[in-house]
Amino acid sequence: MTDSPTVHASAVLVGTRAVLIRGPAGAGKSRLALALIEAAQTPLIAFARLVADDRVELEACHGRLLARPAKPLAGLIEVRGLGIRRLAHEPVAVIGMIVDLAAQDAQRMPSPSEREAVVAGILLPRLAVASGVDPFPAVVALIRTSDAGG
Repeated sequence: MTDSPTVHASAVLVGTRAVLIRGPAGAGKSRLALALIEAAQTPLIAFARLVADDRVELEACHGRLLARPAKPLAGLIEVRGLGIRRLAHEPVAVIGMIVDLAAQDAQRMPSPSEREAVVAGILLPRLAVASGVDPFPAVVALIRTSDAGG
């Protein structure tokens, strides 16, 4: 995947599947990624590790969506107020769910079709989060109540 296009997103491996976090600049992608990684130090989440921050390479492979960090950014994450920091990271992970931050179509009670997204021909569970809403509780609930997070 040396010349694969990248998307503006973050990805965190949680359990056996990764969460792909999309959204506009300043929406909180890195903040949510860090919160998930930190939650692995508590009983909330058993395991979490950074895959990529800011730029994620995506590839459909055998019916699964794979995520890799953009090579120059591998192991780096932005911590607002501190700058760029280095973290342990996974070189590749299978995406299990998508979180869209600052989503225009976020609903309090989304329909089944609004809880799905297709990326590179792969259908995945999706959580749309409105601007100004803390995504962490809903993301943890989705991880813990589905097999998408491992």
